[in-house]
Amino acid sequence: MSESFLKAPVPQSVRLIDFTDVKIVPGFVPKTWILIVSGMKPYLNMQVELSPLIYITRPDYWGIEVIGRLHGIGLPALAPYSVAIPLDGITGKKGIEVIGATKKQKYPVPPKAKKSGKKK
Repeated sequence: MSESFLKAPVPQSVRLIDFTDVKIVPGFVPKTWILIVSGMKPYLNMQVELSPLIYITRPDYWGIEVIGRLHGIGLPALAPYSVAIPLDGITGKKGIEVIGATKKQKYPVPPKAKKSGKKK
């Protein structure tokens, strides 16, 4: 990443926002995965996006930020959101890290299979 890019001013219309649920589900093509993140947004008219970080080399966990973007005046009211992004080309060696305003969580990709609680 160029030094001038890193020193550029930070936008004021975009903020990290919190998430409550993360799912990694199979894509339509074998061995592909889709990340689904959901939670509550603080403004009714806020657009929520998943924004992968930029790396020079592939990290162990690829960071994906949950960002909220406002256009114009924000209408303050809690509203649910759910956003998705295909993980093709944005998966680290071990998986991904979802980055919100107050927490970060790492997830393996492909996800580990859940163990059945049944005894045979």
